[in-house]
Amino acid sequence: MKYVRQLKPIRLALAAALTLAIAGVVAAQRGFDGWYNDSDNRGGVPEWENEAGFEKDVFTFARVQWSSYGGGSRRGWGRGGRWRTDWPSSDNNFSYRLQQLTSLKVNPEPAIVRLTDDELFDYPFIYIIEPGDLVFSEAEVEALQRYLLSGGFLMVDDFWGDYQWANFEREIKRVFPNRPIVELPLDHEIFSCVYRLKEKPQVCSYHRASEGRDAEGRMFPGAQKVTWEDGHGGDCRTVHYKGIFDDKGRMMVIICHNTDLGDGWEREGMAEWYFSEFAENKSYPMGINIVVYAMTH
Repeated sequence: MKYVRQLKPIRLALAAALTLAIAGVVAAQRGFDGWYNDSDNRGGVPEWENEAGFEKDVFTFARVQWSSYGGGSRRGWGRGGRWRTDWPSSDNNFSYRLQQLTSLKVNPEPAIVRLTDDELFDYPFIYIIEPGDLVFSEAEVEALQRYLLSGGFLMVDDFWGDYQWANFEREIKRVFPNRPIVELPLDHEIFSCVYRLKEKPQVCSYHRASEGRDAEGRMFPGAQKVTWEDGHGGDCRTVHYKGIFDDKGRMMVIICHNTDLGDGWEREGMAEWYFSEFAENKSYPMGINIVVYAMTH
């Protein structure tokens, strides 16, 4: 099969390379802004404008809409499917922080795209969330393979335990049957390309992280600080970051398993302690590292 369709040329690689200049000043720019939006508007997330005439020559955070079991409208998931988890809050918040803390020019309007849309190839970076019961159609398998081998990058986030891993592994193996899924060591560049992380970040939901704490986030005596989710079967405590690479060694896919970076983006305004412990120190640094790494490799 020939993969003749290429991603459209963009200037993001040059912009991302400038992130080295901001490493020393990000701490001064951070702060708990206290917004938490969970609606169809921006919910307090600031707007910004990019240079006139170059509005499309920017990074756009693109979320994949999938429609298999758990992905379409179904009883008990009133907002339309697991693909919408944390949306629009996480996408808006992360886009804002990405343009605030790096030299990337970022679209203030994140996108939603299906793998079978022609527009997929307009986005060099795509995001799939909660793939624990995702099942790709044959058309989606072919489109995702073509997209990734043409230079695209996929981030997978927010799934837990052995059952959900087995399901996702089966589906991604349909896309790349013969490519290994590699555990990324902590000394891999993706953990240090902007922020130097001392451990692989694990993020749980705000409500899970609140267990054993008072209203100010202080731990009760004898309580255990929790960063993982329960109830998914198997080992949920060990966080994994895994990659799939092309023939030239370029990472095409990063798989964030037993963690939920998107919840740290979505819930940053719930409480100052959650912002400090999870959003500021885990979710945003890792998310920014992933995007910058993807756009410069």
